[in-house]
Amino acid sequence: MFDRLKKAIGNLVDQISSKKISEADLESLLWDFQMSLVECDVALPVAEEISNRIRERLVGSKVGLFEDLRPIVESELRAILKETLAYYDLFSLIGNKRPFVIMFVGVNGTGKTTTIAKVAKQLKAKGMSVVFACSDTYRAGSEEQIETHAGRLGLKVIKHKYGADPAAVAYDAVLHAKNNGIDVVLIDTAGRMQTDKDLMDELMKIHRVASPDLTVFVGDSLAGNDALQQASEFNRYVKIDGVILTKVDADAKGGSAISISSALRKPIFFIGVGQGYDDIVPFDPDWVIDNILAKQQKAQN
Repeated sequence: MFDRLKKAIGNLVDQISSKKISEADLESLLWDFQMSLVECDVALPVAEEISNRIRERLVGSKVGLFEDLRPIVESELRAILKETLAYYDLFSLIGNKRPFVIMFVGVNGTGKTTTIAKVAKQLKAKGMSVVFACSDTYRAGSEEQIETHAGRLGLKVIKHKYGADPAAVAYDAVLHAKNNGIDVVLIDTAGRMQTDKDLMDELMKIHRVASPDLTVFVGDSLAGNDALQQASEFNRYVKIDGVILTKVDADAKGGSAISISSALRKPIFFIGVGQGYDDIVPFDPDWVIDNILAKQQKAQN
């Protein structure tokens, strides 16, 4: 009898001192957090999806009657972003297969060729031999640019004449690596707009001929919402395995990483933080999350 009475009193106290979170309780808070995401260059559909996921997790859950909901929403946002922002060590994906072929794709002006040189330097530092494939056979100065990087890094470039078939260059580079015991082939493709079907079909051909073990999308963090559309379209034509974001030193927002990771469900391998060969660092999801939440807290104050 005493135990039943004690339990009944406990339930009554719990009902009086707590409540269930309703959609109305969350409405203004979710709007604030959603706007903070958008201001940090997270694509609106992605920001809306994240808000909906927070709503689904919290509506109906029990909290203290006078408990501040903002830290609870912030905690759920952090958890969801942690789930969204995946990071893998690119180099850990290079198994025993030789040569291991990595193909880099992206639109014009993202710093793709320089990024490839940065990756090559890190591969060399890990004791791997590397060869470049210059499958950018149309852009004026493309061969000279990659040859300059190769000369500085002590690497070989496989190239053809300007206007040659980019897929043939990639094929020859892979064959050269096989014949010479080279560990990794890095294929530099021409930057192209994702809306140019002919060039995207050409990219598919390079991918089919080279049969890369990894395809990496190099995106410009300054592109904001455009980076999401670009990555999604490239992924339609050639399966993207991961992303490297460039120019992060000029963009402290980080929203592009959230948009791309959410849309592609693919990891961010690295971020570029400058023009030097060592200016590439492993992606840190906490950096993006802390930046988003700091933005939100600033707006609150």
